Amino acid sequence: MKKLAVLIFTFLFNTSLSLAENTPDVEGCLDCHGSKGVSENDEIPTIAGASAYFIEMSLFAYKDDVRPTVKSKFFYGDTSRPQTDMKTIIEKLSEQEISNIANYFAKQKFVPAKQDFNKELVALGQKIHQNKCDKCHADGGSSADDDSGILAGQWTPYLAQSMKHYQDGSREMEKKMKKKVDKLSDKQWLALLAFYASQQ
Repeated sequence: MKKLAVLIFTFLFNTSLSLAENTPDVEGCLDCHGSKGVSENDEIPTIAGASAYFIEMSLFAYKDDVRPTVKSKFFYGDTSRPQTDMKTIIEKLSEQEISNIANYFAKQKFVPAKQDFNKELVALGQKIHQNKCDKCHADGGSSADDDSGILAGQWTPYLAQSMKHYQDGSREMEKKMKKKVDKLSDKQWLALLAFYASQQ
């Protein structure tokens, strides 16, 4: 009986994932973030594998104007559509749809971006990460369990843009994070980016 229950649960779970990918809310994400949320474009982050909590909170941050938006074109589907941004997209979604999106992408596998990086800065970046970032971005920035997003293997241009938003104040930085990274030099920021990009 237990074996039958497990089989039924597995079937329903896999079916729900399959159906979720075909829902309009998830499909809309794939047009920019790529198949199963694995981005092939360096200005768009890979969202596959991040925690559901992190994805959901990120989406609400866009919706509530807590996080700055950047215009982007569509990379898949009808690419002739005009550019859009995350707030414009999220405003059309219900709380349930946002939850569906977060849970779907959290179940997907994160795939590190294959990209160039400055090998001479990796060791310095690793040291900075260990001293200032690892408490919230565990395992070299690769853990999803800390609900802080996956940094290791993420696209460098996207991370650089996010760091710029933190630096110029357009994206709010938590006090404990600000205290640790507020005085980093440009070279140290670049070293962090090199360390994250090196994890392929």
